[in-house]
Amino acid sequence: MSEAVSRRTALRLLGAAGAALGTGGCVATVPPDAVRSRASPAPPTAPADAAGPGRDARVDALLERLTPDEKTALLHGAQDPAPLGQAGYLPGVPRLGIPALRLADGPAGVRVTAAATALPAPVLLASAFDPALAREYGRVIGREARALRQDILLAPMANLIRTPYAGRNFETFAEDPRLTADLVAEVVRGIQDEGVVAAVKHFALGNQEQGRDTVDVVVAEQTLHETELRGFEAAVAAGAGAVTAAYNKVNGVHACESAPLLGEVLREDWGFDGWVMSDRDTAHSTVAAITAGLDMEMPGGTRFGRPLREAVRAGTVSEASVDLAVRRVLTTLHRFGLLDARPARRPPSDAAAGARTARTVATSGAVLLRNEQETLPLAGAAARSIAVIGPTGQLPFVSGGGSAHVVPEDADAPLTAIRRRAGNGSTVRSALGEDLYGKPLPPRLLTPAAALDDRRVDAGRGWTHEGEFRLAADDEWTLIVHYTGQRPGVRLDGEDLFPVREGMAEHYAGGLLGTAPDGMTVRRRSLALKAGTHRLTVNAQGGAGGQRFRLRHTTGATRAADLAEAVRAAKEARSVVLFAYEDATEGRDRTSLALPGGQERLIDAVTAANPRTTVVLNTSSATTMPWLARTGAVLQMYYPGQEGAAATAAVLFGDAEPGGRLTQTFPADERATPVGGQPLRYPGVGGRQEYGEGVHVGHRWYDAQQVTPLFPFGHGLSYTTWQYEKLSLRPGGARAGGLRVEFTVRNTGRRKGTEVAQVYVGPSPQLKLDQPVRALAGYRRLTLAPGEARRVTVDVDARALSSWDPERHAWVLGAGRREVFVGRSSRELPLRSKTVVTSR
Repeated sequence: MSEAVSRRTALRLLGAAGAALGTGGCVATVPPDAVRSRASPAPPTAPADAAGPGRDARVDALLERLTPDEKTALLHGAQDPAPLGQAGYLPGVPRLGIPALRLADGPAGVRVTAAATALPAPVLLASAFDPALAREYGRVIGREARALRQDILLAPMANLIRTPYAGRNFETFAEDPRLTADLVAEVVRGIQDEGVVAAVKHFALGNQEQGRDTVDVVVAEQTLHETELRGFEAAVAAGAGAVTAAYNKVNGVHACESAPLLGEVLREDWGFDGWVMSDRDTAHSTVAAITAGLDMEMPGGTRFGRPLREAVRAGTVSEASVDLAVRRVLTTLHRFGLLDARPARRPPSDAAAGARTARTVATSGAVLLRNEQETLPLAGAAARSIAVIGPTGQLPFVSGGGSAHVVPEDADAPLTAIRRRAGNGSTVRSALGEDLYGKPLPPRLLTPAAALDDRRVDAGRGWTHEGEFRLAADDEWTLIVHYTGQRPGVRLDGEDLFPVREGMAEHYAGGLLGTAPDGMTVRRRSLALKAGTHRLTVNAQGGAGGQRFRLRHTTGATRAADLAEAVRAAKEARSVVLFAYEDATEGRDRTSLALPGGQERLIDAVTAANPRTTVVLNTSSATTMPWLARTGAVLQMYYPGQEGAAATAAVLFGDAEPGGRLTQTFPADERATPVGGQPLRYPGVGGRQEYGEGVHVGHRWYDAQQVTPLFPFGHGLSYTTWQYEKLSLRPGGARAGGLRVEFTVRNTGRRKGTEVAQVYVGPSPQLKLDQPVRALAGYRRLTLAPGEARRVTVDVDARALSSWDPERHAWVLGAGRREVFVGRSSRELPLRSKTVVTSR
């Protein structure tokens, strides 16, 4: 057995649960050119002299002139002397013309202190099933990064949506490996079209926030290659300049120290020639990390600063290893023109262009989940008498929290956009339904009395108040503190209500609930209070610049009043648009798939008062809906970005077609998911997690287990109707070993519409490997006029017909008689036929 094969075996899952099945029957190894058989543009262009001998000579010359300290300084982050609020900074070597570099988070826009276009969440982009739109999305981010003096974007996120509980599902694309790979590749190309390095993340298996720094993800080789690695491989094929290593362990080793991942898979198998950096503080060693293939530590130099210099002097790290890491960095910088004597001029910001793309993405990805009795689009009397209910109807909910949170220059609230679109002569009422930021505490609630709704504390001063209040009956309170400086201390009956949270949970507070409409930081705490006397203590410090704070609350009585107001508004209107939310963020996973707070109760009350209610979901991922049958319509908008209000209004009134389709399965029940009731699969047991579902990720699991979801992968309704017919199959297509699938799609309705036709393939009878019941093999987004029919061709490449053989450590073509399915979702497939796949 070769050394390479021996290393590959390290990727296998230890134990019988992950033992790979042997290959049987007649199989063919997929040729190398079929591995990346994507009908997409070549890797991004670079300066004419950025490849070949000229590039190597320039880098060689720099390496000869760099001192040992300068070399290691290029391998770790440092303090930025003129920070812009970005994620990282590399000082460069000015004497040799190596520029300083700035690295910004950028999955949904450039995350710095300056205003930038807040694009819709990547999961909403993915719902459009439109790789060309994904490329434009990437271009907007790349262009603005250049304009905002950023050189490297920590984006896109290529991890799969494996569990609906994961806190960052909105920040990535899909549960399906093929769709994820297509879109990741185009976002990378778009970013790099603008001369910015895309650092795809989190390599690999960074699919949850709970225990992300410590969890050991145990995964079989076949599962790894057929699911999680597909997006990263596509990014490399698209020319990604950098890769960001994940927080977690993979098969017992931290991702930043994994030679099988960083050395063999990434560089040997895929030919990656860029550099690998750590995510924030994810480097856990010096010698093991650089030996495995980690090139750069971010954002500081805990492992690759002084410890690396000392390791080189001690001989535990060779100078050649440092030179190789520096060479990877410099070669990539040269490829992007960043070492040129006269670098390309940075473009000006184009806010209008960013806004246009943001709106296009938001309308294109809008998913209409339910539409009974033609509730949508709003028309006639229903469009002239509307109640807008819900807190996120009255303020813009732009993005989730964490690395993907972008603050735009401006963003409308949906209520504003709906009133504008409804026009003169219409009546648009509004009601909160639920108060997110609380109501002022009555000044005389406390004894002694204190005004706590707008208290200023001067610089260098402190303010403290202790008081008591009495409740006549048991009640549920939520205390909410708003502040501009150091968080005030609030104690109730001696308990600190707002202690410092562990890890990133303290750093990231969500995209909605963590900030009040006026920009104050917000923390909240819900408590079940008993009747009787309670003691409240508030302590606030002004700090260096002074601060303002306020303490607010909600109670059973205030919640009942808000609910009653919403019901009155619903009864007085012909139609209701109820905005529901879920505020996800980096740093924590969801604890439930239900809508948080009292929203289910709100929906029940409003739909009872007015069944012509549309629920608009501004949520991060799959949501359970016990209230579904009582609604008229449900529109999934995820986190729609700065133009989300206008886009939502356009879809509600029928000015735009709901063009999106689900990229993740919505379960009917929390227990009926690939990880439901299986703690070893999620979140892990004793720090260990097993990908026991194997290749059956997402919709594949529902098919394999014959579980009926609430809404299947690929689902999305239209404002028109569709018919599929005349399926034909023949060998060939884009590459040898593939298939050409042809069929007709007809718009049988009365208005122009957009459809996403989807092609799935069944298993090969000749492969003795675990295979999905159906795997997505291709798709086509098309827009047709009323009555128009179009002949659609989808080429299924060899990769879509192949499985990873852990014995051969290669893709093998699944020959034999294969079934092909065509339709509107993974569960609505009116066309099917069989054909023989051959290895020639």
